Amino acid sequence: FLLAVLAPGPRAAAQSIPATQAIGAVPAASLYAEPDGCAKPDARREQEFLATRVVAPRKEAWQHERGGQAAAKPHVQARLSGWPQRLLVDRATLPQADAEFLRRLASDTWRGLDALTDRDHAIPVDHVRFCGGSLDARRVKIGDYTSGTNIGLYLMATVAAADLELIPRDQAMAVVRRVLATLRQLEAHQGFFFNYYDTTTLERTSDFVSFVDSAWLTTGLVVVRQAFPELWRECSQFVDQQDYGLFYDAGARLMSHGLTVAGGKATPSKLHYGMLYTEARLGSLIAIGRGAAPEDSWFAMHRTLPPGTGWQAQKPHRREKTVRGHSFYAGTYAWRDLRYVPSWGGSLFEALMPVLALDERVFAPRSLGRNDEVHVEIQRLYAEQLGQPVWGMSPSSIPDSVDYGEFGAAPLGIVGYRAGIVTPHASALALAVAPEAATANLRAIASRYDAYGEFGLYDAVDPASGAVAHSYLSLDQAMSFVALANHLKDGCVQKRFAADPIATAVLPMLRDEDFSD
Repeated sequence: FLLAVLAPGPRAAAQSIPATQAIGAVPAASLYAEPDGCAKPDARREQEFLATRVVAPRKEAWQHERGGQAAAKPHVQARLSGWPQRLLVDRATLPQADAEFLRRLASDTWRGLDALTDRDHAIPVDHVRFCGGSLDARRVKIGDYTSGTNIGLYLMATVAAADLELIPRDQAMAVVRRVLATLRQLEAHQGFFFNYYDTTTLERTSDFVSFVDSAWLTTGLVVVRQAFPELWRECSQFVDQQDYGLFYDAGARLMSHGLTVAGGKATPSKLHYGMLYTEARLGSLIAIGRGAAPEDSWFAMHRTLPPGTGWQAQKPHRREKTVRGHSFYAGTYAWRDLRYVPSWGGSLFEALMPVLALDERVFAPRSLGRNDEVHVEIQRLYAEQLGQPVWGMSPSSIPDSVDYGEFGAAPLGIVGYRAGIVTPHASALALAVAPEAATANLRAIASRYDAYGEFGLYDAVDPASGAVAHSYLSLDQAMSFVALANHLKDGCVQKRFAADPIATAVLPMLRDEDFSD
């Protein structure tokens, strides 16, 4: 859905990549046909897609038997477990009390996650876009592919749905077993899954094995085995066969972006996760917890870039410090009277996605936990400065377009993303650190815009025009739901992850760093 075509320059120099380019680097083979009622995609992105696509011959044959890609669209829709009956719900029916409103949002979001899965294979499609506000399958854009991140978060969401008593525990376990059965059918490389698979035929549609996508699938498996001991052995079979040393570059002391597998040869990416404060940090903890990377790799990641890196947004406050025997340059940016470690683009996706699994305020209160709070605070203040009535900028769909964009609060980024579009998943993620403000913002989005559908809040709004991207993205909806469940059920997913041996091996490392000293 989002293409990652990286040119030489500052990003390579920083040994880092933008967060949204990390998850979902190559789209599935059949996505870029123009659906009726949807705007034409950006020409450059379309050309890049055609240059990187991996053909799925069984899927193409399946479409041909049904009259071609456009004619096959209703058949793709028929494979889904459910479908909405109306585009919008009556805003007046939304509960007035905050707890009931969040519970309603969680319930509706879960129904969407459950519905927009392939009926035969029990895995989520990447996205559904109701073009022109139509629910007619012939006009809807269905991203009938999925990723390791989508599957991992769907597993976490299934656990959370049982915790919220939206489904019985036995039903949740049955869902997980079906997902695991599908995973066994997927082509893999040394125990790791490729970036994308077609949800109809299960053909892989990417040559890339992504470190961060792999980490989120591992996270989902870890949460499941902690929630359902009956499934420990089945989940552990997948986890134990994954050697994260495949991604560790000892020369750089960093985790690689991943590797490309083509023609029987695996080629490691030349890019690394060089910035600490991105969504990839949870994967680094998993690699260290598995013993596949040394503790030193955590401190080798940049808090800020060296002051001589002139293209970064600010000249950082930096000094050398030693933590747990590791010497490194620490650093912070400043905006108004707030100091913080920046992300790449200044989005809440980068800042808070790891908090879905790890309560950083508990385990890293003087570093990551405090940083999470400051990033939310600056997002709010920055939106006020822009004159926006709602806040929460993060990569998301773009209203009145089929494209996906990177959005953020520029002061929070090494190279800040542009401002503008607001996405509800940012507020849901912020429930972990600023629950009252996040709840009020979710309410404001629901009340101000035509943004609440049968399956919860849609993906994005443009505060300037009022336009809404009437789309559901599996990644964003699952992030929202797991965040809601953690808020409503006392950190139910976070506690499961923290209890796993992978986490207990590494969490003590986080308590000793202070970003502000």
